[in-house]
Amino acid sequence: MHFEEENRTITINGDSVAPGQNKLLRIEIARLPTGTLIDIPVHVFNAKKKGPTVLLQAGLHGDEINGVETLRRMLENRDLNISKGAAIVVPILNVFGFIHFSRDVPDGKDVNRSFPGTKTGSLASRIAYHYTQEILPQIDFGLDLHTGGGQRHNFPQMRYTEGDEMSLKLAMLFNAPFAFASNLISGSFRKAAHKLGKPIAVYEAGESMRFDESAIEIGIKGIKNVLFGLEMLSDKPEQIQSISLEYRKWLRAPWAGMFIPEIKNGKRMKKGQLLGMVTDTYAKKHKKIKAPFDGHVICINHQAVVNQGDALFHVGR
Repeated sequence: MHFEEENRTITINGDSVAPGQNKLLRIEIARLPTGTLIDIPVHVFNAKKKGPTVLLQAGLHGDEINGVETLRRMLENRDLNISKGAAIVVPILNVFGFIHFSRDVPDGKDVNRSFPGTKTGSLASRIAYHYTQEILPQIDFGLDLHTGGGQRHNFPQMRYTEGDEMSLKLAMLFNAPFAFASNLISGSFRKAAHKLGKPIAVYEAGESMRFDESAIEIGIKGIKNVLFGLEMLSDKPEQIQSISLEYRKWLRAPWAGMFIPEIKNGKRMKKGQLLGMVTDTYAKKHKKIKAPFDGHVICINHQAVVNQGDALFHVGR
């Protein structure tokens, strides 16, 4: 990409950021029962030279804090002083969920199943509506940072939309250990953005409510990889090689019991290899979980006591 002209002014919630300016803006959402105003902090870095506008966001689920810390460190270390285009950085989208250590907002609804939202709907729907109106029109594409839900630990991986060349390019530029296409989910931010022609790639790493230093470091390098690849940063970051997965499968608990994994997350597996076992509490019987094919483990459930049908391993080849 080659750009010569001056960049455009970015306007969010009535506040403008001219080319060459960096600003912290806020999108007002709602108030707590105490009357305290809750808003979404939005950092805007707008270079003078024209280029793409990239969204970097985390905290769409309030308990997924690895992405929040990834963007916080980048802001603290001034890693986002771009030379071209603009970066819109939202470290915590779901502020309500973050405050309550929850995936959802207080009414139990998932913001990432509420897009594009409505102005007079539920709290989750209102957050989605304001975000859709204020942020999505400004961007060309974006990176959405997540972790595994519950006790599931995702080994660092990029997910893109099949058939969307730009989301694939973002995933490949990011260079996480694994990358694969994933379906668009109804009501999700990625699907709403896709309908508006705004490609989004998703970084999944770690698990909820726990910092994972490796996931954070890979996330920072990956974002820099993308910005460098789009000619928005001049310093070339460290490169790694992604493994593209064409097929994925969840391995589930055959019965309830204690789950004991026998392989580390991210490791290569061989067909028939012991991955773990589910055993009863009386040491009378156990069921081995074996690799169904040659491939890699990309997620492990860290829940020690599981029910029949619980997802234990996410594997791919």
